[in-house]
Amino acid sequence: MDINIRIAGEAGQGVQSVGGLLVGALAAQGLHVLASQSYMSRIRGGLNWFDVRVGDSELHGPRDKADLLVALTDAALRVLGGELTSHGLAIFDGEQAGGATAIPFTAVAKELAQSAVMANTVAAGAVYRVLGYDLESLAGHLRKLFAKKGDEIVEKNLRCAARGAELAEGLASKLAAPRARRSPQSVVSGASAIGLGAATAGVKVVAAYPMTPGTAVLTDLAARADRYGIVVEQAEDEIAAINMVCGAVYAGAPALATTSGGGFALMVEGLSLAGMMELPAVVVIAQRPGPATGLPTRTAQQDLRFAVHAGHGEFARAIYAPGTHAQCFELTRRALETAHRFQTPALILTDQYLQDVQKNIEPLDESPRPIDRCLATGGAGYQRYAVTDSGVSPRAVPGGDAFVVCDSDEHTPDGHITEDLDAHLAQTEKRLRKLRALTAEALPPALYGPGDAQTLLICWGSTYGPCREAVDRLNDFGGSYEMMHFPQVWPIHAPAVSALLGWRQRVIVVEGNQTAQFAGILKEHGVIGPVETCLRYDGLPFTAEYIMERVRR
Repeated sequence: MDINIRIAGEAGQGVQSVGGLLVGALAAQGLHVLASQSYMSRIRGGLNWFDVRVGDSELHGPRDKADLLVALTDAALRVLGGELTSHGLAIFDGEQAGGATAIPFTAVAKELAQSAVMANTVAAGAVYRVLGYDLESLAGHLRKLFAKKGDEIVEKNLRCAARGAELAEGLASKLAAPRARRSPQSVVSGASAIGLGAATAGVKVVAAYPMTPGTAVLTDLAARADRYGIVVEQAEDEIAAINMVCGAVYAGAPALATTSGGGFALMVEGLSLAGMMELPAVVVIAQRPGPATGLPTRTAQQDLRFAVHAGHGEFARAIYAPGTHAQCFELTRRALETAHRFQTPALILTDQYLQDVQKNIEPLDESPRPIDRCLATGGAGYQRYAVTDSGVSPRAVPGGDAFVVCDSDEHTPDGHITEDLDAHLAQTEKRLRKLRALTAEALPPALYGPGDAQTLLICWGSTYGPCREAVDRLNDFGGSYEMMHFPQVWPIHAPAVSALLGWRQRVIVVEGNQTAQFAGILKEHGVIGPVETCLRYDGLPFTAEYIMERVRR
């Protein structure tokens, strides 16, 4: 079983603080947690909420409604009070509240700690009492969390938690809550998993101009910079960032850029440069709704076609779309390996939901395991762009025995500028020959569910979790559903996908855009014919309930 706790209030009011405290404490006591958030693009005000879903088994996605609402403002109670389950409860930070139990978190914090900052601890204590959990579990987490701040801060937090629990006594155990079992205690976000994947793979340069939601990977890698020896550069704009990455990989240092759709729009000339110079540039694109500035803090899967075709001219690329935290870690490494093996750009498509969602998983391997940069020594007669059957030429870097010449113009095999049309034809065909090997090695989609199911849900990227949960629940209700998830969305190995697809009575493509972009790509490859679609493009992430309601129609 599981329960969904929603903390809601204004930006700057401690919504994330309460949520983060609960995530850490509940995971530490052996529960499975999955935390997601919805927030406006402002520093103060508005209406934000932080969902902490708690269960006795692994959780895969967010839920639509809350079982317990912790409202820090009147607006939060008014707007979200109607989004409670039939048995749901609401508690409110104040003295009076219609339809909710009033518990003055802020006033208690000021009384006991002489600071409103600890209102989040009061709220956490109240939540623990409502759910019937042992307050000592929360106390243990608070001691660990604030140990470095001294005994006085620890004691104030303990008093605040105890008072919160005391004030919620009338609601004690009013909600059926999951009981603790053994669960992984490593809580990570998608962004931190990508950051760790890059750091352990040996990335040495990260360049970016901050753009929500892509900034989360940048800040994570900045925090890891000293341990892993990474140069992190906040560039003046996205054009500078991608050019820094191109320069770094030209010199032999694995590098990546982080951005969102609007920033990637500025990077496409640099991406085309990497295609022409055959540089292993990697870009993490965290999608958000567009066009233009769009909705900076919401989620979408609108940039797939853009990523596939970005950059003038024709050149190969690989595009990965992780769906889980483990895939965020693993596919970041694979993107770097692929870029270096084939000397061509690799892109990682995530989105605001996957970047921000936190979950406890088995610990990821933090030991450095640098990728093979696939470098050649060169020497006399070295040709940087030698024409080969595979399209991959020996790659040397400046400072070695080889004389390395690169240019953004068309070039001869030794790298010098040319306008000879035969040379252009040879180099153009050589560059695109890489696509054959990239296609042959493309990751196959993964199937989940009964193999004889009549209905297949096709999804990619962050929709993995909600689709998986929808399949389980639909089958529990007597349905016949299976899921096919694509962790790599370009290139597509059509024969392999067709073999997995087999005969299906009904195929539904689930994706977060208005035009069914991935369904279109699959049709172009001859993989699928007419299909149904389940689309979402309101800025919110998919949930199992959302998918179930639409596929049942």
